[in-house]
Amino acid sequence: MRTFVQVLVNTAIANITTSFLWFALTFWVYLETKSVLATGIIGGAYMLLIAFFAMLFGSIVDRHRKIRVMVFSSLLTLGSFVIAGVLYLLQPESALLDLGGPWFWAFAGVILFGSVVEHMRNIALSTTVTLLVPEERHANANGLVGTVQGLAFIVTSVFSGLAIGLLGMGWTLVIAITLTLVALVHLLFLRVPEEQPVPAEGERASTIDFKGSIAAVRRAPGLFALILFSTLNNLIGGVYMALMDPYGLTIFSVEVWGIVLGVTATGFIIGGLVVAKFGLGKNPIRTMLLVVIGMGLLGSLFTIRESWVLYGLGIWAYMCLIPVVEASEQTVIQKVVPFQRQGRVFGLAAAIESAAAPVTAFLIAPIAQFWIIPYMESGSGKETWGWLLGDGDARGIALVFLFSGLVMVVLALLAFTTRSYRLLSVEYQRAPASEQAEAASDAGEADASAAGEAAQRTR
Repeated sequence: MRTFVQVLVNTAIANITTSFLWFALTFWVYLETKSVLATGIIGGAYMLLIAFFAMLFGSIVDRHRKIRVMVFSSLLTLGSFVIAGVLYLLQPESALLDLGGPWFWAFAGVILFGSVVEHMRNIALSTTVTLLVPEERHANANGLVGTVQGLAFIVTSVFSGLAIGLLGMGWTLVIAITLTLVALVHLLFLRVPEEQPVPAEGERASTIDFKGSIAAVRRAPGLFALILFSTLNNLIGGVYMALMDPYGLTIFSVEVWGIVLGVTATGFIIGGLVVAKFGLGKNPIRTMLLVVIGMGLLGSLFTIRESWVLYGLGIWAYMCLIPVVEASEQTVIQKVVPFQRQGRVFGLAAAIESAAAPVTAFLIAPIAQFWIIPYMESGSGKETWGWLLGDGDARGIALVFLFSGLVMVVLALLAFTTRSYRLLSVEYQRAPASEQAEAASDAGEADASAAGEAAQRTR
C-alpha cells in the first residue's frame, strides 16, 4: 500500500500538470476568440486522440513494467510541452490564435498530444491497483484514485483561470514544463515490485493487440456491455466538454470561473471518499447505472435558470457522482479480467468510451454556435422556451443541456432491461477471490519462468 500511495501521488502531480495546461488552453482560446466552435473542436480532438491511442497504450502497459511505462509517458509529455513553449516564443500570439492558420493547430495539437500521452499513466495506475492492493480493497483503492483526481481538478481549475487571467499563456507554459519535470524526477526514484511481463504461450506481441483485447473482454459474459454502459456517461460528457466552459465564462470572469470549478471539484473528493469508505455495494454495475441516471437528471436541470448558484451546485453534485461511475467500471474489470490482460482491456474501454465524447462535441459545437444559440436569442425562441428556461445570455446552451440530460436518463433506463446487464451481474457475483494480486506480487520476487507459471495458474 505504501508503494501504491507513492505511485498515486506521483500520478496526481502529473495529472495536475497536464490538466492545468489543458484547462488554460481552453480558457485562453475562448477568451481571445469567443468561439464556441473552437473550444468544441479542441475538446473533441482531445477525446478523439485518447480513443485513437488508448488501445496502443493498453498494449504497452501489459507488455512492460508499469514504472517504465510511467517514465516513458512523462518523457513524451515533457517533450511536447517544451515544443509548445518554443512555438510560443517563436510566434506572435496573433498567429497562435488565428483559427484559420497553421500555427494555432500546431500549438494546440502539441499540447493536446502531451496531455493525451499522460493517459497512458492512468491505464498503468488502474493495473497497479491489482498489482499492489488486496482484492477485497479494490473498490476502496479506486475510490482513493477518484479522490486524488478530484484534488488535482481543484488545483487545476483554480490555478488555470488565475494563470491565464494574471500571468498569460507564456508563464502558464513555464509552470507546466517545470511541474512535469518535477514529476519525472520523483518517478525515477520509485520502485514497484514487478518482474518484466512474459507473453502467454502462442501470444503475438503486436503493437496494438486488438484481438487479445477482444478475447479478454469476451471471456467475461456481459463485460463488453459494461464498457458500453460507461460510454453513456461520456455521451453527455461531450456536450459538457464543448459547452460548459463557454456557459461558465458567460456568467463569470475567467478568474472567478476557475475558482468556481475548483470549489465545485470538491465533489470529486467527496464522491471518491464515499467509495473509499463504503465501497460500491454488492452489484457495482447496478450502482453505476443508477448514478448515470442521476447525472442525466442533473445535466438537464442545472441550467434551467441562468443562476450562478444553481449552476455551481449542479456542477458540484455532478462531480460527486463521477468517481462512483469510474470506480464501478474499474472494480468489475479488476475482478473478472486476469492481471496480465488488464492493460489491454482498460485501453479498449478507454478507446470506446472516449470515442463517444468527441462525436457529441463535434456535432453539438457547430449546431449550438450556428443554430441553437441564434434561435434562442430570437423572439420565437424566447417565446417558445422562455417559460421553461427563463431569460439570460446563454439560454441556447441551457436548451442543449436539457435535452442531452434527458436522453442520458432514457439510455440508462433501457440498459437495466438488457440481457447483458443480468449476465454481467451474475458473473461478478460468481467470480472467485482473485489470485491476480498474489500472482503479480510473486512476479516481483521470482524469475521470468516463475512469473509464467503464476500466470498459467491464474488462467
